[in-house]
Amino acid sequence: MPALLLKLSRAIDRWTRWTGYVVAWLVVPLTLGLVYEVFSRYLFNRPTVWAYDVTYMLYGTIFMLGAAFTLYKGGHIRTDILYRSFSPRLQGAIDAALYLLFFFPGIVFFLLAGWEYAYRSWQTGELAAYSPWKPPIYPFKTVIPLAAALLLIEGVSEFIKSLHAALTGNWPTEHQPEELT
Repeated sequence: MPALLLKLSRAIDRWTRWTGYVVAWLVVPLTLGLVYEVFSRYLFNRPTVWAYDVTYMLYGTIFMLGAAFTLYKGGHIRTDILYRSFSPRLQGAIDAALYLLFFFPGIVFFLLAGWEYAYRSWQTGELAAYSPWKPPIYPFKTVIPLAAALLLIEGVSEFIKSLHAALTGNWPTEHQPEELT
């Protein structure tokens, strides 16, 4: 396995870690919005019209943009009953094949469809239809292709690591197949 590919994988993983940590900070305004709403509603009997919209948009953003970090950390669903007993070479071969057959085509489709969805939303200046506040929703819809792009980039790193394991019989030392830490 060319060392350049492993360096690329490490660089992608650093990028994914950084974006994951940045996205994690969105929990702060999410929490502040929820706390503000609770105090406004239950202590002052003056609920806000904006808190629900802001919190679901922030939560959705955290969930979507955190997917690449979750992939990096090995936190996505996997059927491990048999997989754990396989050799690293077989694990890598299975993972590499599945990335090529399912992950990349699915994420590319998700990226293209999400791009079109967000683009149309920006063109029309789409607003939230079921909200009395009617906030702009197009920035929120832009998260969809952005999340797909981040997943695609991290998928390249995971594919490189899988290919390395398939060819050498060893996972790269920085590979993190364990649970989220």
